Amino acid sequence: MERKKTKKIMVGSVPVGGNTPITVQSMTNTITKDIASTVKQIQRLEKVGCHIIRAAITDLDDAEAIEKIKENITIPFIADIQYDYKLAIAAVEKGADCLRINPGNIGSETKVREVVNICKERQVPIRIGVNSGSIKKEYLEKYKGVNENSMVYSALEHIRLLEDMNYEDIKISLKASSVPLTIKTYEKMSQMVDYPLHLGITEAGPIWRGTIKSAVGIGTLLSMGIGDTIRISLTGDPVEEVRVGREILKSLNLLEEGIEIISCPTCGRTKIQLIELVEEAEKRLKDIKKPLKVAIMGCPVNGPGEAREADIGIAGGQGEGLIFKKGKVIKKVKEEALIDQLIKEIENL
Repeated sequence: MERKKTKKIMVGSVPVGGNTPITVQSMTNTITKDIASTVKQIQRLEKVGCHIIRAAITDLDDAEAIEKIKENITIPFIADIQYDYKLAIAAVEKGADCLRINPGNIGSETKVREVVNICKERQVPIRIGVNSGSIKKEYLEKYKGVNENSMVYSALEHIRLLEDMNYEDIKISLKASSVPLTIKTYEKMSQMVDYPLHLGITEAGPIWRGTIKSAVGIGTLLSMGIGDTIRISLTGDPVEEVRVGREILKSLNLLEEGIEIISCPTCGRTKIQLIELVEEAEKRLKDIKKPLKVAIMGCPVNGPGEAREADIGIAGGQGEGLIFKKGKVIKKVKEEALIDQLIKEIENL
């Protein structure tokens, strides 16, 4: 797949767009002014590979907290502002690396210009966020409801407003909870502008359902070459958002880092406790950053052959298993020692 080359912007030290790697974002669910809790959560997200973090700025105390939070984290910080332009200005003054705003909610053009002026001065980008619930009434009427046209043209109005102020340090999000609508909307916008696009399925739901919706929607767009940064919106621990986002990128060969486990669904030929072995392997390999494909297969008949593209793997037998590298068997091991031996071989690679 050929990725559309968009304009590159900088969110703090992290590039977004152009031909730079696609980044994974998340959002804190702490009270931002609770600095200790917010820092602790961001540090957990950093550990699992989050590239950029966003937090809600609901009052001046939240904005004031940004400075202290940034002293204790290493990834860029995005301030999410809903309505108050003064909070947007305060957030930038306190060190926010990017703003997420809907210019239509900020108020008058004069207020938007004040926000734009300080963003220009501090070289802070703005993410214009429009979702299916924040479309201007005139576009809903003109395009007969919520659809890709009303979403795109509503966003374009905000974009043109900033462009008229000679400001183009922009990225765009156009999220809906509907997967087909999200795909159509981003596809249409991608044809009309070259600003970097932030992908997501908004309000995707609890972890299991939300993961499926996000993988289908975001994965489809990425496979079309659309998208520069992603956020998985799940009702749960934000750490899961990052893990899911990274796995989506890895599945499309857009991120080469960490372990990819290949495992069969089990069948009547399986004579080892395959499900337990896979769960144990996932647990013990999750922090390895080396890009490796690890196969854990249920039987020696098809195991090494079906998983020959794996760097290393296990093929189970009756109370024992084979360990193989690149499809070639290197040793036979008792079932209870399989995972330990696999980890040892991985560490020696």
